[in-house]
Amino acid sequence: MAKVTVRYWAAAKAAAGVAEEPHDAATLSEALAAARERHPGELVRVLQRCSFLVDGDPVGTRAHETVRLADGGTVEVLPPFAGG
Repeated sequence: MAKVTVRYWAAAKAAAGVAEEPHDAATLSEALAAARERHPGELVRVLQRCSFLVDGDPVGTRAHETVRLADGGTVEVLPPFAGG
């Protein structure tokens, strides 16, 4: 299992109540499940609309369970932003 930092931006940051936090997860799917468990409620709804970067690379339409996380890596949680 990798130790990663999940960084929340904009509405995700407000819903989580923190800017970033550590998680132990092997895949993006596992990291997001842990975030949902830690922050039930609004963050669960916000995550449905977010896009994600893993170590600076866009996840795009890849299935989250196929996106492997590296130890020391970063997951950026990006809600839709106004203006494009």
